[in-house]
Amino acid sequence: MKDEGVEKFGGTKDVADTHKFEEANLEAYMQAHVDGFEGPLEVRQFKGGQSNPTYQLVTPNKKYVMRRKPPGKLLPSAHAVDREYKVITALGSTGFPVPRTYCLCEDESVVGTIFYIMDMVEGRILWDPLLPDFPKEGRRAIFDAKIKTLADLHNTDYEAIGLADFGKPGNYFARQISRWTKQYQLSETTEISSMNKLIDWLPGNIPEDDAVSIVHGDYRLDNMVLHADKPQVAAVLDWELSTLGHPLGDFTYHLMQWYMPSDAGSTNTLKDCDFNALNIPDAVEYTRAYCEHTGRDSIENMDFYIAYNMFRLAGILQGIVGRVRDGTASNAHAAAMEDRVKPLSDMGWEYALRAGAV
Repeated sequence: MKDEGVEKFGGTKDVADTHKFEEANLEAYMQAHVDGFEGPLEVRQFKGGQSNPTYQLVTPNKKYVMRRKPPGKLLPSAHAVDREYKVITALGSTGFPVPRTYCLCEDESVVGTIFYIMDMVEGRILWDPLLPDFPKEGRRAIFDAKIKTLADLHNTDYEAIGLADFGKPGNYFARQISRWTKQYQLSETTEISSMNKLIDWLPGNIPEDDAVSIVHGDYRLDNMVLHADKPQVAAVLDWELSTLGHPLGDFTYHLMQWYMPSDAGSTNTLKDCDFNALNIPDAVEYTRAYCEHTGRDSIENMDFYIAYNMFRLAGILQGIVGRVRDGTASNAHAAAMEDRVKPLSDMGWEYALRAGAV
């Protein structure tokens, strides 16, 4: 068994017609703003990345990565590559595993939209959490590295690295529920009863715990680069949804891989796996490890967090569906996301019922 995501989403391709730009303009900009840059420049586009088009910039001596806003009609507050640049640059000062950043360009005349440039971190990007390409005895160490890295992020003193203004501390869940409700409704293509019920129920049932940390917003296996031959996280990628928020919102979103319905069209669910046979932690063990790394005794209100994250993920995927409708989606597989929205919404409502919804 192979990690099919590596074949489908890994590597690069020729730049899509809808995402082409004048490459000579970029090369001239890099010559002026990127320390150590030496051309000539070759531009490729990564197959993955459903939101912000992401390019591999190849020179004779090294490779860079460019993330840019997509062209065309965009939802409010989406595709915030300037925020990505800010948080990656700040975290890089602490030794947290992120690529080195070089520059943020807000001059849209260069490639058509704003963008930033960072190092390309070499290593392994994996999609299948079952880790089929790894021997059984090596899998648990990768899960240990993932959860330790997320805990390190949540333990980071955000004020000390200049991110006190990176979000609004407090009321994270209320603000997120409002945000994704609006995004969902702007992108809605089919009425889904369970999603509407979640939209009504979630705001009045938020737990009182109001901790604050940097949150990644989309922390998962395929948004990180693993060291080429060690169970270490070499770089965490795709910070578009990062902000100041609730660490439990971030952790329990990551935990959704253990709860995702298999009929949501996802090959990446760990639901109903034989964890002992695979030598990977189940949800209880993984939660315990997170608590140990962050000094928590346990996590209460888990049913609410699962319901919330199913809602949030459904909202994210519906946003991709909306971009297909509007012609701005940057991933060839984005249209398939529509089939995943209802199963996620339905399961979210099941957990809301467990949490006391009627």
